[in-house]
Amino acid sequence: MPSDLSHPLFARIYPKINAYAESHGATEHREELLTGVAGRVLEIGAGTGANFRHYPPGVEHVIAVEPEPRLRLLAERAATDAATSIEVRSGRAEALPAKDGSVDVVVASLVLCTVADVPRTLAEAARVLRPLGELRFYEHVRATRRGLALMQHALTPIWPLLGGGCHLTRDTERAITEAGFTIETIRCFDFLINGRPQPASPTILGIARKP
Repeated sequence: MPSDLSHPLFARIYPKINAYAESHGATEHREELLTGVAGRVLEIGAGTGANFRHYPPGVEHVIAVEPEPRLRLLAERAATDAATSIEVRSGRAEALPAKDGSVDVVVASLVLCTVADVPRTLAEAARVLRPLGELRFYEHVRATRRGLALMQHALTPIWPLLGGGCHLTRDTERAITEAGFTIETIRCFDFLINGRPQPASPTILGIARKP
């Protein structure tokens, strides 16, 4: 599998999308996601490196995997400013560039909506984790409320074209459990911007553990 995956248009607009989301609450979500993380970490789909400044002192080293070349360059720049030791690598979620049982924590942050093969990605996360290692997840998911669910389904044909392959209707919580992880904590909420729901508002944030 090629390690690069180019989305030139999305890579140009995503930094602005991310900055807007961070100014409306995503920064706090990232801090919550990474609270208490320690040891060796692998981050799937690091994007621009928005998580890097939120890694706590207990983290020894982060392998940050990003397949999109333009976003990876931004992540490399962010890594140089981070207080944590961070190594940015080219790679795909379905074939993570790390050895079996080599990390304590895998971080999946707004990435499982975009990967081509969710079960394979989660199998890779389990492979690189040590026994009882953690999967930290922060993902938008399919809606349970009828009105928002209808909006998501209406946008399904075009949303991946606009969002770099992003899918609105994935049941990520179920996928995590079907991959063999045990979910220890989970918070389900609508990420509202200026008090209004968006197509990608339904969100889960939590910790799952490898058996």
